[in-house]
Amino acid sequence: MTEDTTYLVIGGTGKTGRRVIDRLNARGLRVRVGSRSGQPPFDWNADPATWVPLLRGVTGAYITYYPDLAFPGAAESIEAFARLATEAGVGRLVLLSGRGEEEAEQSEQGVRRSGAQWTVVRSTWFAQDFTEHFLLPPVLGGVIALPTDVPEPFVDLEDVADVVVAALTEDGHHGRTYELTGPRPVTFAEAAELISAASGRPVRFERVTTQECAARMIAEGVPAEEAEGLAALFTRILDGRNAHATDDVKRVTGHEARDFADFVRASATTGVWNP
Repeated sequence: MTEDTTYLVIGGTGKTGRRVIDRLNARGLRVRVGSRSGQPPFDWNADPATWVPLLRGVTGAYITYYPDLAFPGAAESIEAFARLATEAGVGRLVLLSGRGEEEAEQSEQGVRRSGAQWTVVRSTWFAQDFTEHFLLPPVLGGVIALPTDVPEPFVDLEDVADVVVAALTEDGHHGRTYELTGPRPVTFAEAAELISAASGRPVRFERVTTQECAARMIAEGVPAEEAEGLAALFTRILDGRNAHATDDVKRVTGHEARDFADFVRASATTGVWNP
């Protein structure tokens, strides 16, 4: 795509979206932010007809769905968006998906059927879940409580953003599905130990039931419907299906994926775990 392309980032104020926008802006490329506070505003729960003004003049779009593609209604919304985007002339779509999530794969089909060039980016758990999302309150509270403790090759969001920008701005990614991970699997108990050692804050892992997991997230401020959906999702996918690492970050970007231990050490220096 040329430098006069306008890129639309749905979820532009979110964890991956804002990093993608930063990279596009650094290249001097035109970016349109898709969010409820954007102009024009974008809301997944709104009438799809309200999305059309945001799509005018856009040739490439990055799509994220909140809270997760595994939630009810996501597949229908993604398919409707992909159809409208293609009708509006958007030629390239990049979808952020979840690794090992059967429901998310239904959403992927809507993008594949759109008629546009497409790339699916399936991500494992974000390293930044411990610093920017729902695992930060548990870390600060000293207990990471989840229904199981299988290894997970946590991926750094900086690596995810690098892959997304490559798929948006470079040729050669059409029809590709990338699975993004860190270089090695780490259990949540090991993650707690690494964070504790780096931050000096006592943090441990505790295995709990699905119901207890949801209740703890609700107590920490996560909306009830989201907490219950996430806890159920964790119970299903934290079964070892995603325990292996891939080299897709390096294949796309040319650089190695960041190791979780390196991420933890760098994060500890920011004081995020010692407010």
